[in-house]
Amino acid sequence: MSVAADRGAQAPVIAIGGPTASGKSALALRLARELGGIVVNADAMQVYREMRVLSARPDAADEAAAPHRLYGVLPASRRGSVGWWREAALAEIEAARATGRVPIVVGGSGLYLKLLQEGIAPVPPVPEALREDLRAFRQAEGDVALHARLAALDPEGAARLPATDWRRVLRALEVVLATGRSLASFQAEAPSPPVPCRLVLLLPPRATLVAAIDRRCAAMLEAGAIDEARAVLAAAPDPDLPARRAVGVGEIARHLAGEIGIDEALELFRRATRQYAKRQVTWFRHQAQADLVLDEQFSESLMPSVFRFIRETG
Repeated sequence: MSVAADRGAQAPVIAIGGPTASGKSALALRLARELGGIVVNADAMQVYREMRVLSARPDAADEAAAPHRLYGVLPASRRGSVGWWREAALAEIEAARATGRVPIVVGGSGLYLKLLQEGIAPVPPVPEALREDLRAFRQAEGDVALHARLAALDPEGAARLPATDWRRVLRALEVVLATGRSLASFQAEAPSPPVPCRLVLLLPPRATLVAAIDRRCAAMLEAGAIDEARAVLAAAPDPDLPARRAVGVGEIARHLAGEIGIDEALELFRRATRQYAKRQVTWFRHQAQADLVLDEQFSESLMPSVFRFIRETG
């Protein structure tokens, strides 16, 4: 069964979401090969180049089978963000359409897919130097002092955020310092234009997902996850960098530091991944605007339903 690739310039974006180990990447690759599509990453950790194994990034064979974009494009020392990702994804979607290819956006970062579909508040970029200065201030002075700085410049914003929610406090403070306006004032404006998407969710049963996660984590250790974690720790010394917070990095770091053995690290890795998958499932079930929900792990038997959905909604 095939669908003409020259639909790419007009067809809505096909988006695929779901928890880790649900088979999203395999479905995206299958569609890309059948439709003449380009796969665009929507996973916050798969953007980091040091983390092919730990983030379950498509391997070289998959990338050779169909064009893949926004995979491994940032060093672990950089801070990716949903705003940066959305701009990059929009450019890749337009490039795909310009060549008559179907854009297929896939990933487990639900907020990325949501803000692609719905648009995002028009907050100007914050200079990286300012962001780093504020993080250094927090390290030296603490969360209460950071919150006090926000309260002096944006009292309403500070009143909505406890000092313990330091990441949101930091975001609000960097915006007001960079622009002279509160974050809330930007959020009150009309968002950037939404992107019409056809969202397919893979939501396998919990037992199926747990078994797949347990197999995957063990396979990751065999495939070089320990060396990758070591590389991330070296490239990203700041423990608050997004790459350092990836599932698996902290657990393996404890093993590398001699705190725990490899068996315990594997069990903690599995546990953290299961917890992450549970949060993803909850988010997608309650927050995503899905057009097709498949309560199974990806397999070839799902393809007739997926192609029928594409024909009927394309």
